[in-house]
Amino acid sequence: MPATPNTSAVNRQHHFDILVAPGYVLLELASLVEVLRLANRVCPNPPFTFTYRSLRGGAIASSSDATVQTERIPAHPKADYLFVIGNSDPDHPDLSLGRIVSDYTFRGAQVFLLAEAASRYIDEHGTEDMSTHWENASFLRERRARFEAKLSIATEQGAVVTCAGMEATTDVALAVIGRHISGPTRMTVADIMLHENIRDFSSLQPFSGSKTTATGDAKLDQCIKLMQANIEDPLPINEIVQTLKLSNRSLERKFKTYFGTTPNGFYREMRLAKANNLLLNTTMSVREIGLACGFPNGFSSVYKSFFGVTPFVLRREKRQVKQR
Repeated sequence: MPATPNTSAVNRQHHFDILVAPGYVLLELASLVEVLRLANRVCPNPPFTFTYRSLRGGAIASSSDATVQTERIPAHPKADYLFVIGNSDPDHPDLSLGRIVSDYTFRGAQVFLLAEAASRYIDEHGTEDMSTHWENASFLRERRARFEAKLSIATEQGAVVTCAGMEATTDVALAVIGRHISGPTRMTVADIMLHENIRDFSSLQPFSGSKTTATGDAKLDQCIKLMQANIEDPLPINEIVQTLKLSNRSLERKFKTYFGTTPNGFYREMRLAKANNLLLNTTMSVREIGLACGFPNGFSSVYKSFFGVTPFVLRREKRQVKQR
């Protein structure tokens, strides 16, 4: 079950240290960073910061020769999360990170190890319930490793999360930001990325041929798609439940279980999330945005009640920041 955003920490920024090994996989780095960047773009108060790290600092090149400037891993890390982006060599010495993982987890951070970084950790410190990319799972099997790696996209064991990496990095990143922003805002990020279905950690890697859903509940998926297709002219919930052949109470239970809110509350947040994106990233007037998001009247009041500021004030503040 996804975590409900912590409303007491809405205005606190959450910091990610992103550790890259030489020859890192650019797709994995971009998948994580773009999720964070887009979340900052669509939220009134950017909730995330990040720092590129490496063991020795300096410029680190990916397997495709894209280079990032990095800072050394600090002696006393203060990040909320550490993501380790591996390379194509599970035997690379820079992926033996047991001490660094311990340094971060000791200080309360959660550590995400992707693909080769995950398989190296499984080989050196693992238990039965840890995941890596299916190619690396085969590699471990050939080596007669102590444990058989799982084929889910990620496995969470307290402070350490092992992940398949590659495109599943987007799903993992979306899951993490979902702890700190609302469900509709997270879906706005996914929509901008054209990422149709957000898989949970237990989803099997695609090579298995399994079919996944956005939430794990087909009726809930269908409801959300109806809502997404009817932003400008919102459908009454009674009409939605009739289409789905569900009772109002059944739909309410599904939304409460998965999102911690009501169908109406989720629908309103979804429309406000889209309105916020249009407000921050287009030149449409506030009235045009309200109409485009299903608020023909009272848009500014609804927006202020949710975000704590009027759309006019927020747009002015963002423009002033850009002009500095």
